[in-house]
Amino acid sequence: MDIRVKICGLTRPEDVAAVAAAGAQYAGFVFFEKSPRNVNIETARALALEAPVGLAKVALVVDADDAELDAIVGAVPLDMLQLHGHECPERVSEVRARYGLPVMKAVGVADVEDMAQIALYEEVADQLLIDAKPPKGADLPGGNGLSFDWRLLSGRKYWRKPWMLAGGLTPQNVRQAAQMTGARQVDVSSGVEAGAGVKDARRIAEFVAALR
Repeated sequence: MDIRVKICGLTRPEDVAAVAAAGAQYAGFVFFEKSPRNVNIETARALALEAPVGLAKVALVVDADDAELDAIVGAVPLDMLQLHGHECPERVSEVRARYGLPVMKAVGVADVEDMAQIALYEEVADQLLIDAKPPKGADLPGGNGLSFDWRLLSGRKYWRKPWMLAGGLTPQNVRQAAQMTGARQVDVSSGVEAGAGVKDARRIAEFVAALR
């Protein structure tokens, strides 16, 4: 299986090293204060500068305004922005035009009704991230360790834009998830942690190896 992997929520230099050593393609940094994986701009810049050439650096933001994005993009060397909040399609277009970076939009899915909005974002985003919809009242829009019914994606006609599967993935289930959904890219955060916000190098390696 030739599947691209994103490891999100990196907070330490050793996390970046583990992601690179495992052979993942994307490293994600979270800018969301409620998350146990939140990093400030200074930390994210240092981590991004540690990343080897070829490892794409992604900033995850949640309903960020222009001032916040200006500060992040101005200081951190990035390859992509991931919008993981309630950003409307028009906002996705604005961000893409303002910063000149590829934009990935996360779409939460719990049932078949949620699938319709994917087409709206496909028109404006460079990539899509199909994630489990957070429970009502949840503090975090992602990284909750929850999956959705992968059968919703099984056998369907896929979107024109590249897309990534997320939500509740672990080294133990990611291969099955990819086979069921046809995903060519996957994203993981809590599924490769030893504790909340603490990445485990062994689990990162096992996750990537499960897809090879």
